[in-house]
Amino acid sequence: MRLKIISADRLGITQEMLSVIVENGWNLTSVEMFTYHTYVHIRDRGVSFDIIRKKLVAIPDVKDVIKIELCPDEVKRKHLDTIVSKLPDPILDIDISGQIIVANIEAEKILGLTKDRLEGHNICDIIPLNLHDVLVESPPAIDICFANKHFLIDITPIYANSKVNGAVLLLQSPESLGKKISKIQSYTGENIQSIIGHSIKIKNIQQQTLRFAKLDFPVLITGETGTGKELFARALHESGKRVNAPFLAINCATLAENLLESELFGYAPGAFSGAQKNGKLGLFEMAENGTVFLDEIGEMSIYLQAKLLRFLQDFTFRRIGGTTEIKVNVRIVCATHRNLEKMTTKGLFREDLYYRLNVLSIDLPPLRERSEDIHDLVNFFSTKACEQINIDQPKFTHSAMLRLSKFQWPGNIRQLQNVIFRTLALVDKSIIDDTDIYFSTSTTDQELELLCDENISSLEYAIEKFEKNILSTLYVTYPSTRKLAHRLSVSHAKISRKLNKYGIIK
Repeated sequence: MRLKIISADRLGITQEMLSVIVENGWNLTSVEMFTYHTYVHIRDRGVSFDIIRKKLVAIPDVKDVIKIELCPDEVKRKHLDTIVSKLPDPILDIDISGQIIVANIEAEKILGLTKDRLEGHNICDIIPLNLHDVLVESPPAIDICFANKHFLIDITPIYANSKVNGAVLLLQSPESLGKKISKIQSYTGENIQSIIGHSIKIKNIQQQTLRFAKLDFPVLITGETGTGKELFARALHESGKRVNAPFLAINCATLAENLLESELFGYAPGAFSGAQKNGKLGLFEMAENGTVFLDEIGEMSIYLQAKLLRFLQDFTFRRIGGTTEIKVNVRIVCATHRNLEKMTTKGLFREDLYYRLNVLSIDLPPLRERSEDIHDLVNFFSTKACEQINIDQPKFTHSAMLRLSKFQWPGNIRQLQNVIFRTLALVDKSIIDDTDIYFSTSTTDQELELLCDENISSLEYAIEKFEKNILSTLYVTYPSTRKLAHRLSVSHAKISRKLNKYGIIK
């Protein structure tokens, strides 16, 4: 029975209340005192409220006694428990002796124990921890293994009289960390419906992506630079059963071999000089139940290719410098602009890894082979550009669209986006004509791409490809064989043969 006693603020009145309770032999569980109000919890089913009220009201300056549901501290505890239970991360609150005071619902779930098995028990009896590492002023994050699962524990000390008197422990599984990183990496609206284009080629690939999303095999996405390989990888993940788990991406071409290895597999505490004291989780651990996207897989070293192949056998691995076998459940999606099949014949890519990754494949067409999608892409990019630049969206004339459609786009969709953004940033017009479009005046990027193209098998092929690019680009500005022949100082017949040869005119 919980009671609120309303009284005057008189010296000794609380003592008189307690004396009445003691004299009557009532079992007092708790008492809370405030000015004008005293709250008591009496555990005595043999006495009625009317009797208790009559005896307490008889005390001078006691004005009333009211039965209540909960005392103030109990109300606070209920609210605190509700707040803590709604937190998405597992939390344990411990005192100076290591006894668990509060454990939220997420902590129960992740540890597989009920609240009764947690609260009131010493944390060292449940989790392999050393209190000397936990109850300090600047505790490090601790990596522990419990029930064959790894957890990273973030510790916040609780102080009393400037001394550590307890701590709040935040338990994070690799998967939960992966989800947070995935949210940081992700872009909005990256699903199969967000892929722009109505051409037959792109529609077929969209359907293929949806079919592959239902399967759980590795996928290899190929295509030239700028064709949107990561967009399709994300759409593949978003359309599959792993959608609620992390999607973690890494570019294999941007990191040195040892850094890429530690990013993928993580490392144990003290694995090497300069390593984090508590070790590091790798992407494969953090992507548990989700997808790991390995972009530019063709740039991975032979050593890491062998390690990745070993991982793909049974999805188990050891962290660098570690001794514990870790098993994960992830889907691998890879992408490359290189010809991996040719690389295998040259010994640059492991043949066994190639066949392990190329179970399902998606080949993205270059933009020049899906020119009917350029109109939709231009509208999309111009809308985004205008929002960023804060201008009204201009209209592209038919001749402008024709010029954009006939351009060869060696940089594909990424290059188109850059051209649209550059044009709208530099041209202050409500109508954009073909002469207003700002293509890059430098051919350095095209030359570099030509030199790095793995498909180039001979000097003759390289010359023909360069010649085709030059003619395709200039024909937009000089849209007749005679004008183009005059521009290049060659015969009309030669230009006509070349344009027909390369399919620029039909």
